[in-house]
Amino acid sequence: MVREIVLDTETTGFEPSQGHRLVEIGCLELVNHVPTGRIFHTYLNPDRDVPQDAYAVHGLSYEFLKDHPPFKDMASLFLEFIEEAPLVIHNAKFDMKFLNAELKSHDRPEIPFHRAIDTLTMARQKFPGSPASLDALCKRFGVDNKARDKHGALLDAELLAQVYLELIGGKQPGLSLDFSSGSQQVLGETQKGKPYRAPRPHEPTPEEVALHQELLAKIRKA
Repeated sequence: MVREIVLDTETTGFEPSQGHRLVEIGCLELVNHVPTGRIFHTYLNPDRDVPQDAYAVHGLSYEFLKDHPPFKDMASLFLEFIEEAPLVIHNAKFDMKFLNAELKSHDRPEIPFHRAIDTLTMARQKFPGSPASLDALCKRFGVDNKARDKHGALLDAELLAQVYLELIGGKQPGLSLDFSSGSQQVLGETQKGKPYRAPRPHEPTPEEVALHQELLAKIRKA
C-alpha cells in the first residue's frame, strides 16, 4: 500500500523569516494514488495582520481568522494525519519552509524535505519551457478549476491530486496492457460480451518501405 498526502497552504506573505505565518492548511489522503476521502483542513489564527496583497490571493482576512485556532493548537492533529507519508506539494520549498518554521517555533521536529514530492519540479521536467502553475497544469490536463476564483488550501489540494495523477501517468498509473496468455480472457469478458479477437500482426511490404523512404527524403529535417 502506498500512502501519500497531497498538501497545500495559504500564508500572510512570502517569508516566515519576515514574520509571515500560515493561515490555512489543506490535505487529502491518497492510497495507491487514489483519494480515500480522508482530509485534514483548518484555518489558522496567524496572530498578526493579513496584508492586502495576501488577502487578494486567498480572501482570508484577520477578522475571519482571529476566531480560529493558532497553529500550536492544531499541530498534533496535523502531524497525526500526515504520519510519515510522502507529501505531494506544488512548489514544495514554499510550503515546507512555512510548515517547518511553525513546527520549529513550537519546539517540534521539522519535516525532512526529502519527504516532499514537488509537482512543480515534475511539471518543469516533463514539459520544459511550458507554464507550470497549478492553473496551467489544470488547463493542460483538462482538470476543471472553474471554482478557483481565489486560492484555497483544500480546493488547491483537490486540484493538485488530479494533476499529480496525470503527471505520473494518468488516472491508472499502474495499468499496462498485457496480451500474454491468461490476460486475454479477462480482457474479452470486460468488453460487454464481445468475443476477444487477438491483434493481427501488420508489417509493411518491401514496396511500402521503399515508398516511405522516398517520402522521408523529400521532407526537410524528417
